[in-house]
Amino acid sequence: MLAKTYSKRPKHLNLFKIKQPLPAVVSIIHRITGVLLFFPGIPLLLCIFQNFLGSAESFENLQESFQNPLIKLILLLPVWFFFHHLCAGIRYLALDLHIGIELPQARAGAYLAFAMGVLLTILTGWLLW
Repeated sequence: MLAKTYSKRPKHLNLFKIKQPLPAVVSIIHRITGVLLFFPGIPLLLCIFQNFLGSAESFENLQESFQNPLIKLILLLPVWFFFHHLCAGIRYLALDLHIGIELPQARAGAYLAFAMGVLLTILTGWLLW
C-alpha cells in the first residue's frame, strides 16, 4: 500500500504552471536582476565609459545616440533592473532586521518594492524625455 502512494507523486514539476505568491516572484526577479546587472551590465557600462572618455568625437557620438527615442526606451530596462534590485534589497534588509516578517506585512512589502521599482523607472523615463 505504501508503494502506491509514492507512485502517485509527480515525477516532474512544471514550474511555469505553479502560481507563486508575490513575495516569491519579487525574490526571483531580485535574483535575476542582480545577475543581469552584474554580468552584462558592468562590462557594457565600462565599454560605454571607455567610449565616453575616448575623445571629444566619441563623446558627441554617444550623446547623439542617447537622443534616439528607441535607445532611451531600451535603456529603461536596465534602469528598471537597478531600481527593482535596489527596492527589493532594501526590503530584504528590513526583513533581516525582523521588520515586516508577518505574512500580511511581507506581502505588502513585496508589493511596495515591486511598485516602487516600476514607479522610479517611470519617473526616470519621464526625466529622460
